[in-house]
Amino acid sequence: MQPIKAIPSKALVPGFTGHYAHGNNLTLGYVEIKAGNSLPEHHHVHEQITFIIEGQLDMMIGGKACSLTSGMYYVIPSNIPHSAIAKTDCKVIDVFNPGKRRLQMIL
Repeated sequence: MQPIKAIPSKALVPGFTGHYAHGNNLTLGYVEIKAGNSLPEHHHVHEQITFIIEGQLDMMIGGKACSLTSGMYYVIPSNIPHSAIAKTDCKVIDVFNPGKRRLQMIL
């Protein structure tokens, strides 16, 4: 048991910094995103749930525009292309199933 931010951070792309806890079947990510930064379109085998703690994250998920703000979530099915841009500074929780110590993304 430890604070999520005690886990060494990983820079996903510029402006996206994540701390990831791994179980046998799930991965939990706490991600901080600086306003104006974007995550390119990608997909992965993992089903993903993205929950916005604070801020506004505009996403394209399977070709559909989704503007997520504090308290909102989106379930992203396996292998669905998605991307994101932070309209404001954001704090986000991402959950991935199946869990993996190294998340495999196809950018």
